[in-house]
Amino acid sequence: MTQVVNDGTPEMRGLLDKGRKRLRNVGIIMLILGILAVAFPFATTIAFKTVIGWLFLIGAAGHFYGAWNADTPTRRGVDIIQGLVFGVIGVWLAFFPLGGIVTLTVLLAIGFVLYGLFEILMSLWLKQFPGWKWMLISGVISIVVGILIFAELPSSASWAIGLLLGINLLSSGFGYLMVSMAMGKVSRA
Repeated sequence: MTQVVNDGTPEMRGLLDKGRKRLRNVGIIMLILGILAVAFPFATTIAFKTVIGWLFLIGAAGHFYGAWNADTPTRRGVDIIQGLVFGVIGVWLAFFPLGGIVTLTVLLAIGFVLYGLFEILMSLWLKQFPGWKWMLISGVISIVVGILIFAELPSSASWAIGLLLGINLLSSGFGYLMVSMAMGKVSRA
């Protein structure tokens, strides 16, 4: 049985419209990024890996800052070791473009599976809206993409990250747009 979402008040309509517009905007951005990623898979792979590297470098800086402000020698030592580990990983990913692509491909495959599970749960949470099945389909596609990444290792690592990331962005963007359109129909009812 479908629950009634719109109680007819202007406040509820405003909330639905705001949520619908946000989902639509996120969907459009994801579609654009997905098209670019599919068009340039190797460049997307290198860019993705480099961004991950910089995130590790920022994490290393945070650990070194924590070590500087640590209140005990043990905590200082742990932060220094963590900062060094994060720093080495960050330099490797950010400054050596071809190094670590296979490892990152495995991590991305795990990420796709987890993201797919999250989207499936989110679709069940949005089950009250007519377009919830599109989000469910997107979640299933994400899980399949994660499995496909594992199946083609290591030969496809140079293009798989960019291409599959693009496909995932396209399916997620489409799912967000479909939910947004369905919410628009509910808010006008």
